[in-house]
Amino acid sequence: MLERLQQIRDCLFKPDTPQPHPLDPLSELEIEYAVSIVSETHGPKLRYNTVCLSEPKKAEMLAWLEAPEVAPRPLREAEVVVVGHGYLCDGIVDLTNGVIKTWEKLTGVQPMLTVEDLQGTEKIIRTNRRVIEQCEILGIPEKDMHKVYCDPWTIGYDERFGNSIRLQQAILYYRPNLDDMQYAFPLDFCPIVNTTTGEIVDIDIPAVRRPVNTIPSNYNLDPAAYRTDVKPINITQPDGVSFTVQGRVIEWQKFKLHVGFSHKEGIVLNNVTYDDGGVVRPLFWRLSLAEMVVPYGSPDYPHHRKHAFDLGEYGGGYMTNSLSLGCDCKGVIHYMDASFITAAGIPTTIPNAICIHEEDSGILFKHTDFRDNSVIVTRGRKLVISHIFTAANYEYCVYWNLHQDGTIQLEIKLTGVLNTYSMAPDEDTKGWGTQVHPGVNAHNHEHLFCLRIDPMIDGHKNTVFQVDATRGEGEVGSAENKYGNAFYAKKTKYSTVGESLSDYDASTSRTWDICNTNKTHPYSGKFPSYKLVSRETPPLLVKEGGLVWKRAGFARHTIHVTKYADDQIHPAGRHVPQTSGEPPMGLPEWVGDGTASIDNEDIVVWHTFGLIHFPAPEDFPVMPAEPMSLLLRPRHFFLRNPALDVPPSYVSVPSQVAAGKAGAVTGDGVSQLAFEQKGCCAK
Repeated sequence: MLERLQQIRDCLFKPDTPQPHPLDPLSELEIEYAVSIVSETHGPKLRYNTVCLSEPKKAEMLAWLEAPEVAPRPLREAEVVVVGHGYLCDGIVDLTNGVIKTWEKLTGVQPMLTVEDLQGTEKIIRTNRRVIEQCEILGIPEKDMHKVYCDPWTIGYDERFGNSIRLQQAILYYRPNLDDMQYAFPLDFCPIVNTTTGEIVDIDIPAVRRPVNTIPSNYNLDPAAYRTDVKPINITQPDGVSFTVQGRVIEWQKFKLHVGFSHKEGIVLNNVTYDDGGVVRPLFWRLSLAEMVVPYGSPDYPHHRKHAFDLGEYGGGYMTNSLSLGCDCKGVIHYMDASFITAAGIPTTIPNAICIHEEDSGILFKHTDFRDNSVIVTRGRKLVISHIFTAANYEYCVYWNLHQDGTIQLEIKLTGVLNTYSMAPDEDTKGWGTQVHPGVNAHNHEHLFCLRIDPMIDGHKNTVFQVDATRGEGEVGSAENKYGNAFYAKKTKYSTVGESLSDYDASTSRTWDICNTNKTHPYSGKFPSYKLVSRETPPLLVKEGGLVWKRAGFARHTIHVTKYADDQIHPAGRHVPQTSGEPPMGLPEWVGDGTASIDNEDIVVWHTFGLIHFPAPEDFPVMPAEPMSLLLRPRHFFLRNPALDVPPSYVSVPSQVAAGKAGAVTGDGVSQLAFEQKGCCAK
């Protein structure tokens, strides 16, 4: 063991080996090194849950970035979670110095579930005598147990069991034929599995049994059934891409940023800056999807337990897909891999976990002057940084889009398969769900995401203003508003954490400005800012005091603003599974009494957004992707439109029109001759 430790250390830290960026995810070799250090102290036969980067403290990173030749390089540290019988061990391993920095044994706390945990549960239910008996009652013989499948979910919180043992609830399905889609054949009972011991601790069985559907509904069609009128669309960049990648640092169209990857959050964008005429201006220190919850709307037992925290309980990084060219991404692609740990402590890598490419984004700006028919039209492009993760039945496609005008857009597409439950032919769904196929009930649910925004708008001291479109004072006919048409942007400053707890108001088109109040724009006189524009912000529909309301405190409001702290990353708590919400964890705990100042401070903005899903037959057997989007847009940040220097696709100025000369086609590389022969924006 000591010999292997030394071999790894020599490989990682030999003088001619380039050191990783301090925010780079751990490599396979670093993961092996962390495991070796832990094994040397605590023994080789441990069950690992997590080995990932422990991010350096913000102050250390900023000092090093400011003066990398002078300031100490932040240590490479690994966050390690080990699972035992009735406990977990939480530790930090200092890889730079080869020592365990902290190690804490915790009871009554459960770590996230891994893919191995989920796969193990399916094996357990297929061989358990009690599960077999229930399947036989539904007409599934023991010889067909290999046709029984389950989606293992965390149990949420069940007061019968608490959080002293690690549990999963097995939501069961049947697949009569190998190529059938099992979600068309849901079963009506739910085993509870002890993840650690493999025992079935209980089975929830409805008082009135529901038959198994017998009619398949598959999304894999016979090839003869596919449309024949779909022609290929080919995307080429014969001169290559317009971005550069060094390690995990990307430069594109005046943007520069570091692309990280977390086992929980997936993509993490760090140190996002923009080159404004030679002045590099800081925008955001860290952007990530920090948490999400999917509460289902059926009050019938045991469906109240269906409220998955897909990031905190399973991990958007752990569940990420290996992406494929031409399918998940099109164009000229740069990929990044992601390395994780198996339960046995063996590093493993998901290739092509992140896809980076450019796309045409339509018209960036255009104007035609009706007086002389002079025109300019400039097509924009965007840089897309994406990953896709599968949470049992659902797929979440996450796209971070950078635009040439300085806008940052987060787009999420939801697809995959509905979570389904069996129903009798004459059963009333009572409005809690929809029969999407004979014998198949899909329950109402929400998808609520929490975006963590760590801003540095022209510096790390920022302030948030709520902005509401508001009618001007004065009645119609009054001197100050004679015709009643006055309206303005009413700005309300959040000075304390308590003041920031706010919700979206569609009646005022509410947005939020993240400002640097230490500067003003030379023309508008307003503070330079990035505006959060987000209108898909449904409320948490669980009633106050309900189980999900207590557990998902981050989703009670659209906006929370807190003062920055290095250890405040996960708004539902560090270890989410089987928490009860009492006492409060995560964001409600950090809010405290609400008196902390957030005026001109180093702050974090937490934004909850998402959608409500009332299922319909068109969503089955596989959902067409449903998109949602939000924007971070510069306001009073640049002197004028920062995209004016993007080459236009076509431009003709008034003097050219007057002289009868053709305009110039530049942006897409189309020759002047092609324009003259074929017309404007010819291809």
